[in-house]
Amino acid sequence: MEVFKVQYKALIDKSLETDDFDALRQECCEFTEEVIKKDILPEDIVDIHKSYIATLNLTEPQILNTLEVLEEVVKGFGYSYRDYQRLVNKLQHHDKEMEVAARLQQTMLKTDIPQFDSIQIGVISVAAQKVSGDYFNLIDYKDGTMSFAIADVIGKGIPAALAMSMIKFGMDSYGHSQLPSDALKRLNRVVEKNVNQNMFVTMFYGLYEEMNHLLYCSSAGHEPGYIYRAESETFEEIDVRGRVLGISQQTRYAQQKIPIYLNDLVIIFTDGVTETRDNDGNFIDKQKLLDMIHKNRHLHPQDIVQQLYESLLKIQNPKKRDDLTILIIKRVN
Repeated sequence: MEVFKVQYKALIDKSLETDDFDALRQECCEFTEEVIKKDILPEDIVDIHKSYIATLNLTEPQILNTLEVLEEVVKGFGYSYRDYQRLVNKLQHHDKEMEVAARLQQTMLKTDIPQFDSIQIGVISVAAQKVSGDYFNLIDYKDGTMSFAIADVIGKGIPAALAMSMIKFGMDSYGHSQLPSDALKRLNRVVEKNVNQNMFVTMFYGLYEEMNHLLYCSSAGHEPGYIYRAESETFEEIDVRGRVLGISQQTRYAQQKIPIYLNDLVIIFTDGVTETRDNDGNFIDKQKLLDMIHKNRHLHPQDIVQQLYESLLKIQNPKKRDDLTILIIKRVN
């Protein structure tokens, strides 16, 4: 404060000596910027002004000259407040837009969980902010097959929500089950043509045949999935790989066929799970995730994903949250 008092008194002195008021106004503006940064209030400046001119033997015209300085400085506070108010108004408008986008996303991307005799399904998807960059979809084709997909848009906000809507439309428009490699090829064309060039999508796409208990799956740059084998109580990584959606229309996707036995689990998640950070900033170990699943393997898949999510909440750093989606499919008798 003492430094600012000296600087302000120097401005008053200059107002009594100079005829170049344009240069003086510029100095007043620069002074105001500094005092605002230090959270000094305008009434503090007024007090300094009154105290200082009371020590000077000034004529009325001279006092009016000093008031030029006070006016310019206080005017700067007014500009700062108006800028702040405009920013607040913009943020409030942005929040309203995001709330609308979040409601639209929930409506447009809503997915019903199919019911089957021989498989149980559990899924949880939680957005880190109002609009999620994660997406999941499950489609029962009523012919003994079910398609499912988990995706993660590399990008957030409203553009990500729009990209997810296009992907869902692409999946739902097939009208019949497709092998994952063919489905990803089609979705890749949709993303490449319609989504911003700087936005890419990772996706794990699966087709489950209930009659033969076979899982067909392909991946577009997504986190690897896992199969929990109940008989040996071990986890197998699904090692199918592929390029993220939206890079090139010529991309083709490999496909894997995996038998699913009684009480086996199919586990797919987004990187919001695998990249969970604790309070020390360390990533959670994947084996720890799998151990959590193994501990709850006897439960319904919906209970497993809920338990896993609650466990992650307890250990994760709340400032490092990301969108998170977990899907588990369990074969039952």
